[in-house]
Amino acid sequence: MPLLDIRTQTELRTGEALVQHLSSFELRPHFTAGIWFFSPAASRFHAKYGPDLPIEIRLDIASSLKDYGLEGLEAHYPNEINEENLDLWKQFVHDTGIRLVTVIPLLFYDAQFEFGSLSNPDNAVRDGAIARTIRALKMARDLNCDFSVVWPGIDGYENPFGLNMAGLRQRFAEGLAEALDAAPGMRIAFEPKPYEPRGRILYSLTPEGVLLGQQVESMLRNTENRRLLADGHKLLCMNPEIGHLLMGFEDAAYALSWPLSEGRLAHTHWNSQPLGNYDQDLNVGLVSPEQMEAALYVLKMHGYNGYFGLDINPERMPVDVALKISMDALRAACDRINALDHARIVEAAESPATHRGFLEAYMVRVRAPQGTMLRPLEDATSTVTCELTR
Repeated sequence: MPLLDIRTQTELRTGEALVQHLSSFELRPHFTAGIWFFSPAASRFHAKYGPDLPIEIRLDIASSLKDYGLEGLEAHYPNEINEENLDLWKQFVHDTGIRLVTVIPLLFYDAQFEFGSLSNPDNAVRDGAIARTIRALKMARDLNCDFSVVWPGIDGYENPFGLNMAGLRQRFAEGLAEALDAAPGMRIAFEPKPYEPRGRILYSLTPEGVLLGQQVESMLRNTENRRLLADGHKLLCMNPEIGHLLMGFEDAAYALSWPLSEGRLAHTHWNSQPLGNYDQDLNVGLVSPEQMEAALYVLKMHGYNGYFGLDINPERMPVDVALKISMDALRAACDRINALDHARIVEAAESPATHRGFLEAYMVRVRAPQGTMLRPLEDATSTVTCELTR
């Protein structure tokens, strides 16, 4: 499959042009899901609440969700997809029409990666991580996937004393560049996370992911990759996860605007998360729905038409039920966003001094249940000017 063209994300619109775009571009979520959470995850605090499910059973569950809107799956190499079960995956895609959108190199779980994968100071371990990344990228290319997600969960530290931080980052970036040049024309979607399982993870916040993209692309030497870069395409893109953003106390809308402004938003991962805290992967919309709404509006402003990947951990409900809830939450939120009065929102945002309190009062009314008796918006935002006298 040709490299998806996401260059239009960079277009910066203001005024009437922005209003026209917001009024004509509809957010219509197309859903993917990670096959990893279809089977109960291990926890160091409690036993699994269900039996381990083989890939065959997980794919059966996924196929049952096609009519509900599931369009794609995401899988790690080599534990979830590999050379031995490749025919099974191909048959699933053929029979269901559900795509495999990414093959993810598993760089964080194996014991050999105890001290990092692509950043590991042991060349033998690092070479193994690079080789696995290359195999995942080539498999993704052969299967017509859109990208390979890379999450550096084990590349980081707990004790910062004495560490050559620049060296860690350099080794990691050079490893990604080597992998991209070995699979020209493929794209990596980098997923930052601030901590867990490491105390601190490399490139842990969204702007750091943008810097990583610029760093890696400057290292690429393959002729095809250089041609794509010269045409304005990005090859080290991003897959931000809402939960990870909130773990790092990022604002979701502001964070997403970074890769969007550079044409680097290849994919998104959705769930919900208390601010800070451990990585909970709750159902979409359960916590901080206002962060979800603001993030969706930024996506709409930039014309994002990529997938909405669901990355949840439904410990206490069936996975198909959790996925339906999360898809419904995003559909409903997109409908709310699409139906807003974009002209008044843009006017208030671009002329804040003359629209004090408008956005807050307007969103109160948008979120209010139908039939709630509130004063007209004009009453809520009018003010009395009092002349001060001595």
